[in-house]
Amino acid sequence: MQSPPTSAIDLVLAHNLGYAKQYSKAGLAPEPTRHLAVVGCMDARINPITSLGLAYGDAHILRNAGALVTPDVHRSLIISTQKFGVREIMIIGHTKCGMLGFPEAEFVERLKGDYGQSERAPQKFLSFTDLEANVHTQLEIIHSCPWVHPEAVARGFIFDVDTGLLSEVK
Repeated sequence: MQSPPTSAIDLVLAHNLGYAKQYSKAGLAPEPTRHLAVVGCMDARINPITSLGLAYGDAHILRNAGALVTPDVHRSLIISTQKFGVREIMIIGHTKCGMLGFPEAEFVERLKGDYGQSERAPQKFLSFTDLEANVHTQLEIIHSCPWVHPEAVARGFIFDVDTGLLSEVK
């Protein structure tokens, strides 16, 4: 008799058991040691810890589809800068992003057709057509908010998924 395939979650849980046995990060402060927050995309091709040379405790990492300063990310940045001492914020969009040119209206219609209306669905999926302009838009949200600590500096970047290089958006 063949055993059922193990799910991705089951594999992760099995790995975690070994990880927890060797875990040595107890006692780290909640304040990031580099006073840095990174807003990046959820894209599985990007690992912000390794690609930016970060370690445990160095930065607050906030990820979502498109590297957007959504209300929840905005809330987190205010808390990060006001409560946890963050003074630098990186917005990192990336090439070949799935939200770039994403046909939002078609997607919503397909979901409605397949599953019906949803009272809890997002109002918008926030796709965009210009990567650099999108990074500028996210920076403007941060720069225009008086609740983000006034000493916090926000800068925007584009990560190239083919080369691994960051380039600053001016």
